[in-house]
Amino acid sequence: MAKKWEIHNEIRLLRFLSNEMTQQELADKVGVTRQTILAIENRKYAPSLELAYAIADVFEKPLEEVFIRKEAEK
Repeated sequence: MAKKWEIHNEIRLLRFLSNEMTQQELADKVGVTRQTILAIENRKYAPSLELAYAIADVFEKPLEEVFIRKEAEK
């Protein structure tokens, strides 16, 4: 049986480390709504690959440092 994965993210931490960037500021930089950023941070919404890369680019981080794949707990 294939492993199940969860995608976690470090967006909230990265925003804090980026002069306490607001969700709205990040949303404006990547062309989405603040609610979309909130949903991604809370793992209620998975961004498209294009959006995930755009978010990583804002923080000048590789994708793997913003979005982390973890094996799902059983």
